[in-house]
Amino acid sequence: MEKTKIILEEEEMPTSWYNVLPDLPLPLPPALHPATGKPVTPADLAPIFPMGLIEQEMSHQHYIEIPEEVQSIYRMWRPTPLHRAYRLEKALDTPAKIFYKYEGVSPAGSHKPNTAIAQAYYNKKEGIKRMATETGAGQWGSALAMGCNFFGIECKVYMVKVSYFQKPYRRILMETWGAKCVPSPSEDTQSGRNILAQDPDCPGSLGIAISEAVEDAVNRDDTKYSLGSVLNHVLLHQTIVGQEAKKQLEKADSFPDMIVGCIGGGSNFAGVFLPFIPDKLKGRKLRIICVEPEACPTVTKGPYTYDHGDVAGLTPLLKMYTLGHTFVPPPVHAGGLRYHGMAPIVSHLANLGVIEAVALPQTPVFEAAVRFARAEGIVPAPEPAHAIKVVIDEALACRESGEKKTILLALSGHGHFDLAAYDAYLGGKLEDYAYPQEKVAEALAQLPKL
Repeated sequence: MEKTKIILEEEEMPTSWYNVLPDLPLPLPPALHPATGKPVTPADLAPIFPMGLIEQEMSHQHYIEIPEEVQSIYRMWRPTPLHRAYRLEKALDTPAKIFYKYEGVSPAGSHKPNTAIAQAYYNKKEGIKRMATETGAGQWGSALAMGCNFFGIECKVYMVKVSYFQKPYRRILMETWGAKCVPSPSEDTQSGRNILAQDPDCPGSLGIAISEAVEDAVNRDDTKYSLGSVLNHVLLHQTIVGQEAKKQLEKADSFPDMIVGCIGGGSNFAGVFLPFIPDKLKGRKLRIICVEPEACPTVTKGPYTYDHGDVAGLTPLLKMYTLGHTFVPPPVHAGGLRYHGMAPIVSHLANLGVIEAVALPQTPVFEAAVRFARAEGIVPAPEPAHAIKVVIDEALACRESGEKKTILLALSGHGHFDLAAYDAYLGGKLEDYAYPQEKVAEALAQLPKL
């Protein structure tokens, strides 16, 4: 009998996170202090993060043990299934083998709890009573709300305004788990008030929401900041996904010829592909394809340089592909892919040519999402739908060439809270938007001078 799902038992769940930093062919450029331009120290980060996470951010230890308290919560939904997409393969009439690692089975419906639970744990361990964060489409805010709920921590979420109103059900999810959620820019912080004074109708951006959350955290002794993507320790926590996928593919007697995933800040896809990086660096033939929206073409149009992670310039300078920290993206539906920068680890690997990036318009992305849903039954979130479009194209190319490639898709979550976007697509109201190069140049003019 053909196995549609490759399942790991709970006792087979990885008990350590994989740290790629020791395996990189060249060292990762350090984060810099925005005032001095010197590499940041643990003391510099202490007002924002608990020391347990700071140590992970800078660690060169190959594997970092997952605390039992975190593992016990992970086991509520982990290990997650690896699906063989037999029905999609048949619909495409392709000789390719398509597997997808599905993170939509988590209570929050996405991959985000993998780091939210860990971050809440390390904050609780150090006596933190309250956490502040930002969220775009709401996957991260809802995941952290759940994590804080499990550990008895108060949670404040600054949600990008356009998503706050486009996706109200994620706000309701956060509030159900006990968090307070406000649209960003808000009147709750000075950075938010400054933005609203300049543009009362500002739709918001992740960079603005980050500024608000960081300001909130540094102005209160009982609060730390939490980030759902970009930073090293966040990508570290997501590597449990890729480690599971590797074990599951071994059970299926397979190894991918290509791995495809979407990138907004980079944590979802990095969590899948990072455990495969040592294989690639040792000469294994493997394409790793990162997919982003043309409306926010960070890696495909941005330069690789140092920039702030937020609009107000409160964060350290990170070397990354960036559209400029003042970039305000258009209100496209893939809200989780609207960050101006890219994770330093993902940026570094792209700059070295280890991984590649492509940008897509949203109409064909939703066309691919509907095609996937009608074959596999799962309605994907708009974010991983970008990767689905590339997977379908690659599978069709295999049909033309006759090649029997194995493709691994990172399916980071379901689209049950994104049905307004599907409604717009099905009603013919969805419009493509390619971010103009002159707008990119305008934002890049504000890059920090080192």
